[in-house]
Amino acid sequence: MDTLEQLVVQAEEEFRSAGDSAALENAKARYLGKSGRIADEMKQLGKMAPSARKAHGAVINGIKSRIEGALVARREQLARQQLQQRLSAESIDVTLPGRGSSRGGMHPVMKTWERVEQIFASIGFDVAEGPEIENDWNNFTALNNPENHPARSMQDTFYLDDTDAEGKRLLLRTHTSPMQVRYASSHPVPIKVIAPGRTYRVDSDATHSPMFHQVEGLWIDEAISFADLKGVYLNFVRTFFETDDIRVRFRPSYFPFTEPSAEIDVAFGSGALKGRWLEISGAGQVHPNVLRNMGIDAEKHIGFAFGSGLERLAMLRYGISDLRLFYEGDLRFLSQFN
Repeated sequence: MDTLEQLVVQAEEEFRSAGDSAALENAKARYLGKSGRIADEMKQLGKMAPSARKAHGAVINGIKSRIEGALVARREQLARQQLQQRLSAESIDVTLPGRGSSRGGMHPVMKTWERVEQIFASIGFDVAEGPEIENDWNNFTALNNPENHPARSMQDTFYLDDTDAEGKRLLLRTHTSPMQVRYASSHPVPIKVIAPGRTYRVDSDATHSPMFHQVEGLWIDEAISFADLKGVYLNFVRTFFETDDIRVRFRPSYFPFTEPSAEIDVAFGSGALKGRWLEISGAGQVHPNVLRNMGIDAEKHIGFAFGSGLERLAMLRYGISDLRLFYEGDLRFLSQFN
């Protein structure tokens, strides 16, 4: 029995002297492993008489339990020591001044979006935003786009393999014009609203992106003419570009949702773009069919609409030649605007 008691004392001493987990596991193997001291003692039971075997086996199991208890205690002690060392090494001196975080900034397209909203809000336009997943009716049919119109081609439009609750085909909106339909269908005349937002088309090059931003404008009342459109848009570009030295011209064009229709060009009187006519928007008087699809009396009311690309406005304002720079995430480029 004294030998077994000495075994416990020896094990406890070796466990205490183990400086790390690896040394402790080696010590454990010497006492509790398959070839360890306790295993040797258990093998001796076979040589004993049956009457003595049971009592001695119980003593060995008690010794084994005490050694296992000493092992667990040392493991916990080592774990606490390691945690304390780690906490000491990773401690933070709260009296030191903070490092400070770098300041973020607004993306140039978002700055343009915000500026456009502020300008039109200052002359009485509401701001409306709506879903980027639209149905075929709002995106095309209600805007006088016939079934065979090229814009409905799979090469131009991202279609979804799904329909809405009314069975209308779903797609990623190709322009923000559907918001004109949504807004006008739920608000009484007079209507005076802009609708900025993200739009999607299957297109990608230096001046086009599969995802881009537009702002639509709509003004409907009983006596709105092309002269009002010209006055509103001229005021907008002068305010947006912060110069009166700018000319605007309207070129005849075709859009299914307006009649007559025009492309709006601007020319700057100074700077790198001096004298060059640059297309900036499409516009026109709202087509009577579109007014009827909005639930508006086309015999009584008239109005105008326009649509401008926010990236296009930002490129002209900041002198950027490649639209793709906006979306490459290069902080050297983006930080110039903040």
